[in-house]
Amino acid sequence: MNMKHFNQIAGQRIQHIESLSNNVFAVAATLLVLNIKVPVGVVISSEKDLVTAFRMLSPTLLTYFLSFITVGIFWTGQSVAFHYINKSDRNVYWINLFFLLLISLIPFTTAFLSAHIKFRFAIAVYWSNLFLLGTMILVNWSYVDRHNFLCVSGVEKIKVVKAIKRRVQIAQALYASGALLSLISPYLSLVVFCVVQLNYALAPFSKVKQVCDEVSVPTSSG
Repeated sequence: MNMKHFNQIAGQRIQHIESLSNNVFAVAATLLVLNIKVPVGVVISSEKDLVTAFRMLSPTLLTYFLSFITVGIFWTGQSVAFHYINKSDRNVYWINLFFLLLISLIPFTTAFLSAHIKFRFAIAVYWSNLFLLGTMILVNWSYVDRHNFLCVSGVEKIKVVKAIKRRVQIAQALYASGALLSLISPYLSLVVFCVVQLNYALAPFSKVKQVCDEVSVPTSSG
């Protein structure tokens, strides 16, 4: 009897990495809000003082809003991946684990950006997090496509993979443009990030319908 190596039998259950992903995303989203703290050590003796103290939280609230949408967008993208991927191996496990490592860094890069929102380097750190996340998504889809781990095939498979990769590539180009705008103003860069995230989070229903028409949803028996 031929003995199989561990690498040949590891990572066969895609449900395990899917379950872990949902938990990591939930923790990352929860940790984001912990960065928002009620101002302490500030004397509040009037409504004006309270409003002033609240306005001091503006950078934190802005970055929280931005990053929560970011987590939501990547979680949605991960859900799409698991909807179409029906096979796995240890490489898929580790590609997704590195992706989750980057997701777990979002609370840190968000807090760093919030604390140093006026500096270009803080923008660069945050953008690097987004860039690496996009890169891992492309690596994951390229790998599962090449190894036929998808539950669709033929023309439908080509459409699915092309649609995902194109979406990620366009998003990364927009993020890069936003990061470069920090050379003019870090706040301008953040505005662009917010606009890009809102665009991907609140896509027009007509576009969603078009994608659904072009790519049929695979059945559970796929």
